[in-house]
Amino acid sequence: MSLTDLDKKIIREIQKDLPITPRPYLDIAVKLGISEENLLKKIQELIDKGYIRRFGATLRHRRVGINANAMTVWAVPDKDVERVGKIMASFKEVTHCYERHTIPEWNGNLFTMIHAKTREGCLKIVKRISDKTGIKDYKLLFSTEEFKKTSMEYF
Repeated sequence: MSLTDLDKKIIREIQKDLPITPRPYLDIAVKLGISEENLLKKIQELIDKGYIRRFGATLRHRRVGINANAMTVWAVPDKDVERVGKIMASFKEVTHCYERHTIPEWNGNLFTMIHAKTREGCLKIVKRISDKTGIKDYKLLFSTEEFKKTSMEYF
């Protein structure tokens, strides 16, 4: 199935911040000139067909006191990447966990983004992850300034 013009308009609207109103989907439907029921039906169709995988919320973590985050780069033996990646991803403080190819100058192949109230908190979380996985070869890269934080826009 290819996307219709209406499908693209719906995706364009729901990839934005939802209106903070009692019925945000009604507001979107009115804007698109369709009924709220039709909008919800079309969204469900897009989910069922795999075009939409999830709805998410973006938390402005610094505004709620989560002032430290560290991208942690782990050197994990290739044979253990899937097992270790699942363990790392299970930590609630880890928001991203990716496998990447290594380069000669950089042997890390698993990357996690870890969030805590303080740098010391990040270090404690990394220690817990290291203890649970047995991976001792890692580097932390702490964020110092946020220049951009947006969701992807597809249409």
